Parts: sequence; C-alpha cells; structure tokens
Amino acid sequence: MEITTQDIQKLRSETGAGVMDAKKALQESGGDYDKAINWLKKRGQKIALSKQSRKTNEGVIGCYIHANAKVAALVALTCESDFVAKTEDFKTLAHDLAMQVAATDPQYISPENVPTDIIEHEKEIYRVQLKNEGKPEKIWEKIITGKIQKFFSENCLLKQVFIKDDDKTVEQLIQAQVLKFGENIQIREIKRMSL
Repeated sequence: MEITTQDIQKLRSETGAGVMDAKKALQESGGDYDKAINWLKKRGQKIALSKQSRKTNEGVIGCYIHANAKVAALVALTCESDFVAKTEDFKTLAHDLAMQVAATDPQYISPENVPTDIIEHEKEIYRVQLKNEGKPEKIWEKIITGKIQKFFSENCLLKQVFIKDDDKTVEQLIQAQVLKFGENIQIREIKRMSL
C-alpha cells in the first residue's frame, strides 16, 4: 500500500510524532491508521522509559484556579532544556495537569510515592471485605491486586484517566509529550487548595 503525504500529516497531527516516525508507523502497520497509532504508542513508551534517567532541571509551574475561585492547583513540571520549557505546548501541558489536580485531587504523583503502610492498610480493608462477602480465600490476592490498581487509578496522578481525553491516562499523555519533545518530562510536585 502506498503511504501518502496526507496520511503522514494526519498521523503527525494526531500523535505529535516526527515525519519519519509517522511514515515508519504507517509502513509497519500496512497503512492501517489505528495500528499505526498503537505502534507509535508502544514506541513512545520505550522512548519515554529510555529518557527517564536524564536530568530535568528546567521547567515551569502550571497553575489552575477554578471559576468559582474556591479550588486551585499548582504543578511543578520539569524537562531537560529551557528551550522546551518556554514552548507554549509545554506550558499548556503544565496548565492541563494543574487542572487535572484541581478536578481529581490526587494524593500522590505515582504508585511509587504511596507509602507502604498505606498500601498495607488498604489491603487489610479489602481482606476484611472479601471475608465478609464470603469469597474463597484462594482468590483474594487476585481480587486485592485489582483493587490496589483501582486505588492507584483514583489516588495517583499518573494513573488517572486524563480529564480532557478519557482514552488515555496522564502517564500516557506525558509519554506522548516525551516522544514529541524528545526530552525527559517529570512531574516534580503537586499541590491542591480548596475553600
């Protein structure tokens, strides 16, 4: 199948991928647009993982104040270079993340930030619930694992569904931006205030 310039441009505008990456994705997927997007997502995750060890000493603080002026949020978003930090896309990302924090009130940035005693406390609650429900003990761990993942998706910013696009998590949003900018991007700190 022939890959046209229009196909490449459409995929680039949808994903933020570079020209060569968009062309390669379309070639690898036989011109199937949805498969090409999945190919880029997988590649983006690998690239994002490879960049995670790079230092992020530049960035911006994104802020959001709700229309009622009773809820506000701040997000310290970092990247590798001042050049990327000054772009409108990066500033918009920081603002969107602050809006996410204001809307969903995550308690942690990622599951790695959740203290072990909190996780153990949650597991104990689930065990008592499962016992009270009369569930067989041999399936408890599988159920508890699922409940802990749900806990993370509600309480950890990176695992939450992005409020502006419910087809992706905040973590997937950041990975897409890492692919787009070619730099490591990290959420360093979040703060939410409300009256």
